[in-house]
Amino acid sequence: MTLTKNATEILNGTIESVKSILPFEISINKPSKISAPFFQESFGVLIGITGDLRGRIIIDGNEHIFSKVGETMFGMLLEGEMLESFSGELGNMIAGNLSTFVSKNGIEMDITPPTVLIGKTKMYGFEKALRLPISLQAIGTLNIILMIEG
Repeated sequence: MTLTKNATEILNGTIESVKSILPFEISINKPSKISAPFFQESFGVLIGITGDLRGRIIIDGNEHIFSKVGETMFGMLLEGEMLESFSGELGNMIAGNLSTFVSKNGIEMDITPPTVLIGKTKMYGFEKALRLPISLQAIGTLNIILMIEG
């Protein structure tokens, strides 16, 4: 498989994963290319990808969006350490489902434990990435950043 085909599989798998995990009406907006550095504004989760493809997935949003997702999924307001823990687990769920999805298409992929990112962060160490904006009805937009190494 070529890198482009693998990247397309990862993108499609990410969309399927998000649709299966998030209990909202969602709109998938057109992906766009971004280059280093990536600026995360306030809150996110970083998960490494290993296997046939190497790279990182960042689920980027803000505290309010992650909190509303947690509240909808668990029926209670999540704050502080509980919100941080939930955010990491949300990243695990999305990346884990992605890994399962792409394995059905012949791509070996493992994920690393999540790293929760809080505050403004500037990230380097990648050449190109895709930003996949996902609008959650009445909540806001999560951006999923796919940094795939060559």
